[in-house]
Amino acid sequence: MPMNVIFAGTPEFARQALDAILTAGFSVPLVLTQPDRPAGRGLKLQPSPVKQLAEARGVAVAQPRGLRLDGRFAEDAAQARTAIEACRPDVMVVAAYGLILPQWVLDTPRHGCINIHASLLPRWRGAAPIHRAIEAGDAQTGVTLMQMDAGLDTGDMLACERVAIAPGDTTPSLHDCLAALGAEMVVKALAQLAHGPLARTPQPVEGVTYAHKISKAEARMDWSQPAQVLARRVRALAPAPGAFTLLGDDTIKVLDCEIDSNKTNCNKSYGRILSVNDAEVTVACG
Repeated sequence: MPMNVIFAGTPEFARQALDAILTAGFSVPLVLTQPDRPAGRGLKLQPSPVKQLAEARGVAVAQPRGLRLDGRFAEDAAQARTAIEACRPDVMVVAAYGLILPQWVLDTPRHGCINIHASLLPRWRGAAPIHRAIEAGDAQTGVTLMQMDAGLDTGDMLACERVAIAPGDTTPSLHDCLAALGAEMVVKALAQLAHGPLARTPQPVEGVTYAHKISKAEARMDWSQPAQVLARRVRALAPAPGAFTLLGDDTIKVLDCEIDSNKTNCNKSYGRILSVNDAEVTVACG
């Protein structure tokens, strides 16, 4: 008897996982994704990448604004509950969905909910694990499949794969690598789950860090910091929100950079423009 897999996700990272699950032949009777959001110059409502794929593949889509039965969007949650329970799901796969799953959701599928998380848990729990790994100068990251519980990325680990972070990696390049890896891992896990429960390993108590959501305020370049720190931030924040600096009244986006190891900032006059040519602007750092 084939497994019924409900999928919950929103951005491109999740779309790749859904595509792999459908291509592998798993039954996906329902997809949950965030409501359409205004985007572009005209601010027209745009469906998420996951919704676009689901509709193209003929999969039913639900877009509740919330899932708490006692919350602001209780009516949406009740409708979602009816739709989810009608599918009699064996498992729910969650990838960058954007809503916290209340206990009733976690308890509904026979095998619970499996999350695809783009870090080596317990390092970088939270919203922006790819950005934070690059910004921190981590040598490696990866993907963890996790059995979801009521905590923030605190559930037992089901599988973990590591990848090196190259010196030139940006958030988009690392995102694409991890999205493909996560899609491959979850298909393998679902195939194993069809024959029995997956082995679970509690997360280590040591090494917990949180990948807080990126704010625009932290994107401003602080030239008093070392060049290595600033270079990592540029790579972490490109292309959005994008690091920036001010030149008079102008805001300058900094989307790419490299460290000029031939120059040393001996007088500590950080923020000073050292040279300009057609290819680059060289600025002193802390």
